[in-house]
Amino acid sequence: MMTLSQLCEFLGWASLINIVYLLLATIVIAGLGGKIALIHSKLFKINDFDLNEKYFDFLSSYKIMTLVFFVAPYLALKIMDQ
Repeated sequence: MMTLSQLCEFLGWASLINIVYLLLATIVIAGLGGKIALIHSKLFKINDFDLNEKYFDFLSSYKIMTLVFFVAPYLALKIMDQ
């Protein structure tokens, strides 16, 4: 059985890992968007407009999931621990 402290530590590290991944994905899509979009558009046969929309959907969904399932519970446990 996990203690409250262990769960809080787990959620803290999971939050950090997910936030770093989200930032990295955002930087890669923003910085190398043209090269990556060319590969993805050929691979999946999607035009540039739809591909940009799918990138935005991915980043926004990932951000919401990270906030709901990792950051919010971590903050709630931190508040409870005080």
